[in-house]
Amino acid sequence: MTNLTHESHSSHNSHSKKGGYESLIVYWLAVDISDLTTIFCDRFIDKRSRTHDQMIQASRSGKQNIVEGSLANSVESNIKLTGVARASYGELLEDYRDFLRQHSFTVWPKDDPRVITIRRMRVIPHETHLSHKIYESYVKETESFANLMITLCFKQGYLLDQLLKAQKEKFVREGGFRENLFKKRLDYRKNRLQNF
Repeated sequence: MTNLTHESHSSHNSHSKKGGYESLIVYWLAVDISDLTTIFCDRFIDKRSRTHDQMIQASRSGKQNIVEGSLANSVESNIKLTGVARASYGELLEDYRDFLRQHSFTVWPKDDPRVITIRRMRVIPHETHLSHKIYESYVKETESFANLMITLCFKQGYLLDQLLKAQKEKFVREGGFRENLFKKRLDYRKNRLQNF
């Protein structure tokens, strides 16, 4: 089973109060994808083009919705915002594929050794100052940089699917915010009637 949280880290305790999002692997991968997308777009895509803005916005939207979902009061809101984040990475993935196709580059197949290596890379929280070093060999050339991003978007999509599954199971188990409020209201009324 995929572990969706980052195991104990020296500064984890100081950040765990922020809705818990800084303990999520998907958050740290979102930060990497956002930073790397900005670098990629500034380097290879005309800053005046709509594509430049769309790709950066999609990467930012993915990250922000993970944060907002983690801070949400209800499981329903958490599920909804995680779903929006998932859609953003699907959109970004397609933008990178389009870029490779339109510039006559190759999309690496999923069984390519380079893709397998990227998929196996551990996500490193930024407090370690090692966040982008693990990707250095892939960002020097256009084709490898775009394929790195495609693989990271696929990885993020998989992790978010697992997170959504866990959130939905929690919703089935515990109910939603409104359901729990309604139950508390019924319990309150029942207790008042019994004590009347």
